[in-house]
Formats: sequence, C-alpha cells, structure tokens
Amino acid sequence: MDLNISFLLTVAVIIIAVSVFLSFFPVMLWISAIASGVKISIITLVAMRLRRVTPSRIVNPMIKATKAGLGLSINQLESHYLAGGNVDRVVNALIAAQRANINLEFERAAAIDLAGRDVLQAVQMSVNPRVIETPIVAAMAKDGIEVKVRARVTVRANIERLVGGAGEETIIARVGEGIVTTVGSSATHKDVLENPDLISRTVLGKGLDAGTAFEILSIDIADVDVGKNIGAHLQTEQAEADKRIAQAKAEERRAMAVAQEQEMKARVVEMRALVVESESQVPLAMAEALKSGKLGVMDYMNLQNIEADTQMRGSIGKNTDAGRTDHSES
Repeated sequence: MDLNISFLLTVAVIIIAVSVFLSFFPVMLWISAIASGVKISIITLVAMRLRRVTPSRIVNPMIKATKAGLGLSINQLESHYLAGGNVDRVVNALIAAQRANINLEFERAAAIDLAGRDVLQAVQMSVNPRVIETPIVAAMAKDGIEVKVRARVTVRANIERLVGGAGEETIIARVGEGIVTTVGSSATHKDVLENPDLISRTVLGKGLDAGTAFEILSIDIADVDVGKNIGAHLQTEQAEADKRIAQAKAEERRAMAVAQEQEMKARVVEMRALVVESESQVPLAMAEALKSGKLGVMDYMNLQNIEADTQMRGSIGKNTDAGRTDHSES
C-alpha cells in the first residue's frame, strides 16, 4: 500500500516537473524551428521568456520567412514585437510583396505597421487597385442650376508614401473640390450633362494624389443628376426681401406723414389759440380808447352796427347755400 502511494507521488512529481520544464523550455517549438531550417537555440527561446516575449509569436513568423527566403533574423522580429508591432502581419506583407515583385524592405514594412496602417492590405492594394466611391457632390453651374455628381476613384497604394501620407478622406475631399470647381466654371448645366468626362479630365489634371498614400489611376463619373434651380430660388428670395424692404420704407413714410399731420394740427390749434388771444385784446383796446377819448360813442355804435350787419349777411349766405344744396340733391 505504501509502495503504491509512493509510486503515485513520484509520477505526479515527474508530471509536474515535466510540465514546468516544457512551459519554460519550449522544446516542441524549438524542434519545429530546427526542422524548418530556422537556426535558433533553446537558450534563445528561454531568454525570450525572460524578456516576456511569447516565443511562438516570433518563431512561427520566422519559419514562414525562412521558407519564403526573406532572410530575416530573430532579432529583427523580436525588436518589432517589443515595439508593439504585429510581426505575423509584417511577415505576411513581405511574402506578398516578394510574390508580387514589389520592393519592400523589412524596415519600411515595420515602420508602416507601427504607424498604424495595415501593411498587408497596402501590399494587396498595390497589386489589386481599390475603388473609392464618393458621396453625392452638389454644385451649381453659372446658369443657377444645381448638378449632383457621384464619382468612382480607382486608387493604388503607394508604399513609399504610406508613412505620413494622407488617407482616403483626403482623396474624397479633393475629388469633391474638383467636381465643385468644374461644375461651377461651366456656363450651363447642359455642358456638364453633355460632357461628364470634362470633370474627370479637370480633376485628374490637378494632381490630387500629391501628399497622399495613394496613386490615383482613374476617376470615373458614375452618376450625374440635375437638382434644384438655385438661381431662380435665390432671385425669388431676393425679390421677397426687396418687397419687405419697400414695405418697411413705405410704412416708415406713412408713419412720418401721420406724425407730420398731427404736428400740423397741433400748430393750427396753437395758431387759433393765438388768434383767440389776440381777439380778446380788441375789447380791452376799445375800452381803453373810449376812456381816453380816442374813440367816440357814435363811432362805437357804428362799429357795432357794421359787425351786426356782417353777421346777418353771413347767416343769410349760409342759409342760401344750404337751400341750393338741398335742391340739387332732390
């Protein structure tokens, strides 16, 4: 019984020891590397463990690179891994570039990968160009008609400008600017509809791929539609604005006329008040003249008679005019 327990304990210790050994010493990975022609020592794999580098992330891409004849070293792959790069993607990109006869060195591929771009996708795009479709770009011709254009831009990745080059958004923005410029310089919208290739030629002639990570191969106009009559709409809005301005000015003149009328009425009332004030001085002046002997009693009586006669004649004239008016109405 004791022998069985001792045997089981011995077997358990051996299994644990082998597991720890294999986890720290990747013997199977070392055997695979040696069998694939990769010259690497078990000490190097253990040193990777100590540097907190996963050996499989280095050895497996190294096996692919060796089989492809790239001539890379373990130190290059490990340094790129420690820098935060994707070693497997870089090796795949180098293999694809070699098969496509594209001159791509490891340092440039590593720089592109560390810059945040997919180097494998860039190599594939260099072999198989990509089509970028722009959104609908609306522009107005000189005759005021809106033209809506959609374009397809065929681009190829430029490996030399992937680091620091602008992306797809810049290409789309520049193409949109070229479309607006071309349509805006056209005399009528019919010119654009009759010759849509005019847009392609104008846009291509501007060198829109300068400073970008792509090389523009062609620009094709996918769709051209006629939009709103913006010129007429603007003229209508301008006429409406002019109408409102004229109405405001007319209202201002009317308000000024009303104010002036009220002012004249106030002045008339003021003048009447002055007349009444002046007339009130007449009796006082006559009384003063009677007192001083400058006006006689008979003179005053004659003046009263003349005034009474004048009032009588005025009353007779008003009655005569009223009678004529009634007769003409009847």
